Parts: sequence; C-alpha cells; structure tokens
Amino acid sequence: MDPIDKSAPIFVAGHRGLVGSAVIRKLQYLGYTNLLLRTHSELDLTIQLAVDDFFAAHKPYYVILAAAKVGGIHANNTYPADFITVNLQIQTNVITSAFKHNTKKLLFLGSSCIYPKFAPQPIPENALLTGPLEPTNEWYAIAKISGIKMCQAFRLQHSFDAISAMPTNLYGPNDNFHPENSHVLPALLRRFHEAKVNNVAEVVVWGSGKPLREFLHVDDLADAVVFLMENYSGLEHVNVGSGKEVSIKELAELVKDVVEYKGEIVWDSSKPDGTPRKLMDNSKLAALGWDAKISLKDGLQDTYKWYMENVVNQQ
Repeated sequence: MDPIDKSAPIFVAGHRGLVGSAVIRKLQYLGYTNLLLRTHSELDLTIQLAVDDFFAAHKPYYVILAAAKVGGIHANNTYPADFITVNLQIQTNVITSAFKHNTKKLLFLGSSCIYPKFAPQPIPENALLTGPLEPTNEWYAIAKISGIKMCQAFRLQHSFDAISAMPTNLYGPNDNFHPENSHVLPALLRRFHEAKVNNVAEVVVWGSGKPLREFLHVDDLADAVVFLMENYSGLEHVNVGSGKEVSIKELAELVKDVVEYKGEIVWDSSKPDGTPRKLMDNSKLAALGWDAKISLKDGLQDTYKWYMENVVNQQ
C-alpha cells in the first residue's frame, strides 16, 4: 500500500470478523481515513449484482478480502454445500468486481487448512496441491485454494495485482468463545475461567498434550497484511505464522497461569490427539523482512482481558 496516500478508499470485506476487525484496528492506527465498511445486511457478498454495484459506486483503491464462511469440524461436516458454495461466491464476486473496477491491489486471505493432511513440517508454500486434504474440512479448503488460484489467474491473464496470504492458527480479540464451536485456544481460556469462577478442582483436557501447534495473534496478522500490501507483489501465496511451536500441554499450563486457575489439569489420553505437528514454514515472509512481535503469553493476557470485558461481562 502506498504509505503516503492515507485517504485512498480501502474496502475491508469481513470487517467484523476476527481478522477483518484486526485489520481495521491496524489501518486506523496507521492513519488510513477512507475505510469502506459494510455489514452483511448492508452488502451481501454472495450476490454478484450487489457487489458489482458497490464497486462501481465506491471504486475501492485497495481491497483486503477477509470475508468467509468459517467453522469447526462439526460445522464443516454438517454443511459442506454451504462451505464450498458461499466461499466460492464471495471470492468470485469480490475478485472479479475489483478487477473490473480498476482496484490497484487486492489481498486474499486463506487458511492453513489448504495444505495436504500429511504435508511436510514445517509446511512450505509449495506443498499446496501435493496430496489429499484433511477430509473434515476439504469443502472449505477447496474454496480457499480456488481463491488463491483465481488471484494467480487474474495476475497471469490481466496483470492484476492480486496476492494471497495464508495465516496459521489465529487468536485474539473478537475470537469465537462458543462452548461447542470454538477452536482450542479460546476453548481452553473459557474452560479454565469457568473452572476458576465455579471453584472446580480439576480441568480435563483431551488427549496426551503432546501435539505441537503454532499460534499467531491476530494483531500480528493485521501487521503482516499491511506489510504485504506495501512490500509484496508475486504469484505465489505467502505463509504468515509466528514460527514458534507450543505443545498443547504447554499451552494449557500457560492458559491456567494467565487465568490464575489454582486447580489441576487432568489429561484424558483416551481422547484423540489430532495431527502431531502443524507448523507453517515462515521463511519466505521473514526473508521479506517481517516477523511476529506478540509473544504467546502477552497475546493470551490480551485475549483473556478482551474475553472478560466483552463476553463474561455481557452475559
């Protein structure tokens, strides 16, 4: 992004989600003043005519495409048609309208689930399409892969400056803390908090605690998004990760510490562990000059504070 022109119109699609809201915070902090924001009720991105009319009227100079239909394993298994259709519609409508109405640059956000189930670790960008996907979220993954390929196709055929970024596991303000549908980190925060409040003697966590996972604070991702808009223009998508792994056991201990829960952690090793390791190869982005800055402990404290203020105190 041209750092001089802070008044250029920027459309952040999906601005109320975990990623989109972080991108907005970052842009506002940097002094960008012309942010084009529409809620789902104001602009349904699955309706091609509505999207095209919006682009014709407002002519966004930059587009950050963070809008998507997302969910956990249960949701992906229950609504496969919704996951593939809605995401393909959103991507197709936004990318084609951006090109048609002369957007200068577009950044498409994907997900680490695009990679094969048994990809090498750490996962390099060129592992894409080298093996079968994880069956539980292949509908979402195939939509996201299509988004990357669409950006590449528009670059190849029309020289449209469309780039893609693939973030690792994200967490932070505006995360989903739903009891059943949340990811591992917000789920642990909620469970330890509720155990503390209710004076429960122990918290049972699934598995052995041995699997390794990588987490990135969503404000770090937002920083990387702006960095890539300013510094990257290429055909291949770019992984965005912290480059640091933590075992589920270490994560649970850290959450326990942040929440100040005094009871015991019990590991239910009869429950599945999932993939033993899932780390992104972050070397391409690091070579461009970007590294994550927020430590996991600082990020957890920030997220717990947000949870207390926005979830617990709103109940």
